[in-house]
Amino acid sequence: MSEHHILVIDDDERLRILLRRFLEESGFRVTDASSAKQARAILQGMAFDILVVDVMMPGETGLEFLTDLRKENAVPALFLTARSETESRIEGLEAGADDYMSKPFEPRELVLRIKRILQRNALHQRQPDDGNVTFGPFHFSTSTGLLTKAGTRLHITTAEQQLLGSFAEAPNTVLSRDDLSDSMDGRMEGRSIDVAVARLRRKLEPNPRHPVYLQTVRNRGWMLRTDIVQSARQV
Repeated sequence: MSEHHILVIDDDERLRILLRRFLEESGFRVTDASSAKQARAILQGMAFDILVVDVMMPGETGLEFLTDLRKENAVPALFLTARSETESRIEGLEAGADDYMSKPFEPRELVLRIKRILQRNALHQRQPDDGNVTFGPFHFSTSTGLLTKAGTRLHITTAEQQLLGSFAEAPNTVLSRDDLSDSMDGRMEGRSIDVAVARLRRKLEPNPRHPVYLQTVRNRGWMLRTDIVQSARQV
């Protein structure tokens, strides 16, 4: 089962239902929105690996939505639209889309294009092996334990430094309690890791109940997301 989470944005309810069903059958997690306004509300509390966006929606169009979103969020996006003209495709790519598909479309081709985008994005997001990791407005050094937010140093305890260091050494990777305990040479185990994660989230997250950076992967563990772009004023 893929851990990739897709946000589908389309005002056509029938198509949203079909897309959700097919994408879930293809192994993705799916959330859907009927408008740009609803999508913005969802994005305030959840992070996604890719957006699938309709271009022609009532009110704010997909083009307008993505153009505005790109000011602070680099999440990959694929446009689905009934407009197939070359000029429309160019407009979509200029708005910040990673790909553009015309309706009607072949579902299997959509899945292949989504996977290609995700693979390409994963390559771009790999962190250099220099002991440093950046996520949103935060920067953390595994060698010094120094955590900064938009250039300002934040205080974290030694235990929190060790925990964040374990996540920083394997960004965008799911780590279980056992993985984290092994990484810290047994200095922290079992439920104490849960408590430490909760404490760390209170220092990192805009809303700790809906974590953006230090995310829970159900029944598996946690993952430090370094491919989320948010402005410092939001955090």
